[in-house]
Amino acid sequence: MSDWQKEQHEGTADRNMPPGGIVPTDQMNEESGTKAAISVHEDEGDEQLKPYRQEQRAAADKTANTGIPSNLDDVLERLRNEVGFGTSFDVVVREMTFGDRRTAMFFMNGLAQSALLTDIIKRLTYLQPDELSGHAFQSFFDLYVPASQVSPETDWNKMLTRVLAGDTAFFIDKESSALIIDAKNFPQRGPEEPSLERVVRGSRDGFTETLMVNISLVRRRVRDPQLRYELMQVGERTQSDVCIAYIDDLVDKELLKSIKDKISLVHLDGLPLADKQLEEATVQRGWNPYPLVRYSERPDVVAAHLLEGAVTVFVDTSPSVMILPTTFFDLVQHAEENRQTPFIGTYLRWVRFLGIGASLFLLPIWLLFVLHPELKPPALEFLGPEKTGMLPLVIQFLLVEVGVDLLRMASVHTPTSLATAMSLVAAIMIGDIAVQTGLFINEVILYMAIAAIGMFATPSYELGLANRIVRLILIVSVAAFQVPGFMIASTAVMLMLCLQRSFNRPYMWPLIPFDFKAMWNIIVRQPVLKNRTRPNLLRAQQRDKMPRRDNQK
Repeated sequence: MSDWQKEQHEGTADRNMPPGGIVPTDQMNEESGTKAAISVHEDEGDEQLKPYRQEQRAAADKTANTGIPSNLDDVLERLRNEVGFGTSFDVVVREMTFGDRRTAMFFMNGLAQSALLTDIIKRLTYLQPDELSGHAFQSFFDLYVPASQVSPETDWNKMLTRVLAGDTAFFIDKESSALIIDAKNFPQRGPEEPSLERVVRGSRDGFTETLMVNISLVRRRVRDPQLRYELMQVGERTQSDVCIAYIDDLVDKELLKSIKDKISLVHLDGLPLADKQLEEATVQRGWNPYPLVRYSERPDVVAAHLLEGAVTVFVDTSPSVMILPTTFFDLVQHAEENRQTPFIGTYLRWVRFLGIGASLFLLPIWLLFVLHPELKPPALEFLGPEKTGMLPLVIQFLLVEVGVDLLRMASVHTPTSLATAMSLVAAIMIGDIAVQTGLFINEVILYMAIAAIGMFATPSYELGLANRIVRLILIVSVAAFQVPGFMIASTAVMLMLCLQRSFNRPYMWPLIPFDFKAMWNIIVRQPVLKNRTRPNLLRAQQRDKMPRRDNQK
């Protein structure tokens, strides 16, 4: 016990001493019992707090080891223990002496530009001992490392994260800091047109798996100084780069803060599946099949949403970008509609809406008319099969649905050279023979093909899959309960969609709540010069897309 503690203890004892300095016997016994009880409770408390104190000590040890050792040998030893230097073949440490000062370059083989590092080493070989003053680290940083992006780092963990992300760490003996050299060289493919968002007219570039390439494609289209890219790391082990993009003087600040808070609260080992895992961790939609996030692989689509005031989220190693918030009607629009004239764009949009509606309701309504012929209007008397086949209609529909899913999955895993053969097998050997043997009827195959085409015409792949699940629910409801089943199931699905919210925005906007102008812009593809305001849903700071000039006001 220190002298100060002794004084405090004696002072406390003096304050608690009764007048005369004599403590009665009964008080002494009472205090002894109290102290014994306190001692027992303290022992029990120590046992309960033991795991917590161990965690505190571990955290304290971890904090104490976050600094970069000044001894280069200690640095190499930590690299052996923590990164696997000497065990993992891709962990590279290049030791050299420049101007009588030991140095080491630490990088990951395959993630660093060898040519740039070689140029740096060539420049440093000309150093003489008298050129390095007592401040060797500052001399290297200011004068001798010829790289465009160099920054000092004193935290060991941050240094490891940056090196594992592709940077290079430059250690100097007797210095407790490291120079981080941006010499990234990721394996990457060139930008290609996305297979899910093809257009007849328009750009052919698309996002890749490299974050820097993706943000450059958007920056090329939005040359606005207010465009912001904020970088975050998510994942305890993977430290995946997540970039939040927005235009500062357009975006709703509350929306931006909500997205940042949700991403910062994600605690996972990592994001090996990139944006899809991040979506599940932030949106948390549970078992709802409908997507609450829109994905796009086209830089022009992402740029257009940024200019409207939306927030986009890039995740490294993913060619898809999340657009937040989104609505059901955002998911049924395609870039091709805006690449054609307003009249043709409106026509294409209506045809797409018709296909999506057919994919949802054609089969259940047809089955309902077959079960209740009296419901058919006179103009549709021709509907209905002449014979029902060997299997009940609902079983036929379910089998065909599963068959279409199997074909879709098989087409994904089938090599391109065998795709034609698989199509022939599906069309002739399965479809035609199944009808001839009486297992299926022609009408089931016909209407299922129309519904499948409508599903494939849905711009959002996730929305098409969700509509398929709803179609199955409607078919089963009609088969089980006829008209009441169809009405109850349709109403339940509609209520579910109306109650959904995407980052505190109504999912069925502008239908519910109703916004006439926004709904008209969805039904009719407006000319560019007529569409002068941003959507109310995004609550942008500036409503006008094209502010009027003074002489036009």
